[in-house]
Amino acid sequence: MKMNLKLFLLSCFCLSVFVCCRKGEPIIPSTDTDTGTANSGTVKGFFLLNEGNMGSNKATLDYYDFETGIYTKNIYAERNPGVVKELGDVGNDIQIYGSKLYAVINCSHFIEVMDARTAKHIKAVSVPNCRYIVFHDKYAYISSYAGPVQIDPNARLGYVAKMDTTDLEILEECVVGYQPEEMVIVGNKLYVANSGGYRVPNYDRTVSVIDLNTFTELYKIDVGINLHRMELDPYGNIWVSSRGDYYNEGSKTYVIDSKTDKVTDVFPELPNSNMTICGDSLYVYSTEWSYITSKNTVSYAIVDTKKKEIVSRNFIKDGTDAAIEVPYGVAVNPDTREIFVTDAKNYVTPGTLYCFGPDGKKRWSVTTGDIPAHIVFTHTKLSELNELSVAE
Repeated sequence: MKMNLKLFLLSCFCLSVFVCCRKGEPIIPSTDTDTGTANSGTVKGFFLLNEGNMGSNKATLDYYDFETGIYTKNIYAERNPGVVKELGDVGNDIQIYGSKLYAVINCSHFIEVMDARTAKHIKAVSVPNCRYIVFHDKYAYISSYAGPVQIDPNARLGYVAKMDTTDLEILEECVVGYQPEEMVIVGNKLYVANSGGYRVPNYDRTVSVIDLNTFTELYKIDVGINLHRMELDPYGNIWVSSRGDYYNEGSKTYVIDSKTDKVTDVFPELPNSNMTICGDSLYVYSTEWSYITSKNTVSYAIVDTKKKEIVSRNFIKDGTDAAIEVPYGVAVNPDTREIFVTDAKNYVTPGTLYCFGPDGKKRWSVTTGDIPAHIVFTHTKLSELNELSVAE
């Protein structure tokens, strides 16, 4: 009788997923794709945050299970049927810290906090024009453009917000440079790349250094214009991307020594739209846009961070790169060294996720949501939807 009751409740739940609405909007159920591969390891899966086209409120969340090889598209809606507008407008970053999953929703101006095991909504924390999130001790740090989403030569300085990860309340703010982007933490210092993207052509060119003990800006490091991405290597070096001005000054990659807070290296021959580090290897791709030619120049590379040398001019070895229209995200599984690259295509239709082996050869690909962008690996397996419904 107990089992029959569970089955009855499960049937009711599944039916409700297909028919219930958010103020007249139907809840679109998730869909599964079997990639035909499976492996075991400490990494159980990953979440992929699809940005969705700006203004469309179409940010979505996908999940890949390494143990089963199943890729599940659009998991948030059916796991959170009571959340209006689902994830919101433009998913800009996703991270896991402790038992919580954090999605930064840029144009909806909030951090969506979920349970990392269930992807169930916990709280939405308001942060205007939020961009990226990092963690240290019991705090989260969120970069914010602070002002409205618009090009403005008089745009205000941005800031980094400090949030308690226990009660999920914003505690204080530290003013930095213009339109701050990605961040890294080294010891008790937080580094944030200032872009000045709203003040074009008067871009910012600095990295702000914040003392986390006092939560005050110590100073700014002069680096290069229109900074964006940051990655910390095993040797205490911070790799920073510059997007250039899209005209005559091209994208570059810089290196800051966190021991001296000085720029030690510049790679003008390494354009950089996004990067990720696994061991000593820095995986980089670039979709360098030029207003002069009105096209992107796409490139891929691997850098040996210990030697500070470019060791490969393309980590995709089987020609699949010719099928990728707009690379938009990159991640490497630390267990298997599989390389994941997303393709945003035309920015308004579903994208594609590609999985490559360590040898750079394609293993599988799947269709994602619109503008697949940000991947975070998880060591906790996502609960099945039927387990979730019965438990509730």
